[in-house]
Amino acid sequence: MTAVPRLVVAAPSSNAGKTSVATGLIAALTARGLAVSPHKVGPDYIDPGYHGLAAGRPGRNLDPWLVGEDRIAPLFLRGALHPRPADVAVVEGVMGLFDGATHPSVEPGFASTAHVAGLLRAPVLLVVDGSSQARSVAALVHGFATFDPGVRLGGVVLNRVGSDRHEAILRDALAAAGVPVLGAVRRMERLRTPSRHLGLIPAAERSDAAVATVRLLGDVVQHAVDLDAVLALARSAPPLDAAPWDPADEVTPAPGRPRIAVAGGPAFTFGYAENTELLEAAGAEVVAVDPLRDEALPPGTAGLVVGGGFPEVHAAELSANGTLRAGIAALAARGAPIAAECAGLLYLARELDGRPMCGVLDVVTAMSPRLTLGYREAVAVGDSVLAPAGARVRGHEFHRTRADPPVGRDGAWRWSPTGAEGFTPGSVHASYLHLNWAGSPRLAERFVAACATAGRPEDVRAAPLRVPEPAERP
Repeated sequence: MTAVPRLVVAAPSSNAGKTSVATGLIAALTARGLAVSPHKVGPDYIDPGYHGLAAGRPGRNLDPWLVGEDRIAPLFLRGALHPRPADVAVVEGVMGLFDGATHPSVEPGFASTAHVAGLLRAPVLLVVDGSSQARSVAALVHGFATFDPGVRLGGVVLNRVGSDRHEAILRDALAAAGVPVLGAVRRMERLRTPSRHLGLIPAAERSDAAVATVRLLGDVVQHAVDLDAVLALARSAPPLDAAPWDPADEVTPAPGRPRIAVAGGPAFTFGYAENTELLEAAGAEVVAVDPLRDEALPPGTAGLVVGGGFPEVHAAELSANGTLRAGIAALAARGAPIAAECAGLLYLARELDGRPMCGVLDVVTAMSPRLTLGYREAVAVGDSVLAPAGARVRGHEFHRTRADPPVGRDGAWRWSPTGAEGFTPGSVHASYLHLNWAGSPRLAERFVAACATAGRPEDVRAAPLRVPEPAERP
């Protein structure tokens, strides 16, 4: 049994302000000198970036669709106890409290915030948008408190409150509902976080501005929320009957310690911490490369991973770094394994929005007005450096771009009767599908083994070795 004080920050719907409140809570508790473990329900990459800035340790995702129900508590404990034990954990929910995956293979509510709160046996702190309502807030909160007896609603934080009088009306109404109000945050235009076509702008891109936003959120929450009551609620969570997830238990290390470069920097901010941990557990030496800044791959690079992000925003700068683009094309030509997801696919393409990219894939990509979004249950079309033919995985799509052609000769994954998706030329695996490898650890084992087999090419241009830096405190 493992005891970690914890709570889940949820809301009746999206856009109620739960990201601002959760990030502010993490920052305020961290400012008190507490070690806070940040988590996010669902496949979101952007919110964990702000959580990580606030906590000074990586934000981690908890998604039963991607990793399975049995891994949620172990993955939570991995984050809460690594690299050092946390005093409290804050888990931000996704969408509305009871909104889950809309996929025919699962029951309604699967992978919802309520589902994860139940798996973690964690109390829920409900963020309620108080604007445009008065006494009706009691009916809303009463409904959420009684809808599912398995969910323990431990308190409410009122958001976007207009005045002292408005706050008094809301508090009086909620007193009859039997759910304590632990805080009230006023409407503040300066608390709005800039966004664009896929949501908030990632913290890594805003740098100083993101740090300033996190500090402001922490200051607001510190003065508007009863932090002692929040901590008491978190400490009421019972111990978890689970052991922390250990990537070393999931994979067999490959020999030779192949060096694998992982793309990062402002253009490639989407990635799960568990993917890198599994690469290392599978025997790889993981190093970072920033395609906006670095002109060469790290010396001795035997493989490359390019995850998600916003290359379309940085297309001009990525294209201008022709030396690195040529180096990546040469790496692929030598048969070194490359795994690319979504933004990585765009970067490996012949061009993106008319600008030359790496040319590893004979495909043209461009921004599109259509948002492609959703969970996918996929099957590997053929053998690749990432998966054997027939391997089944669960992932998600999230992009506003298109590829022409949309699929290579054989494709990478198939999740509908209409055809395959992605590209697998040579030792390259490129797809729009995002994966958390904790749900399919053999992907990391297979990829590292392929890199070890490919060897360490000596003709890769030398560049200073740079390892990923831990998140900075605000």
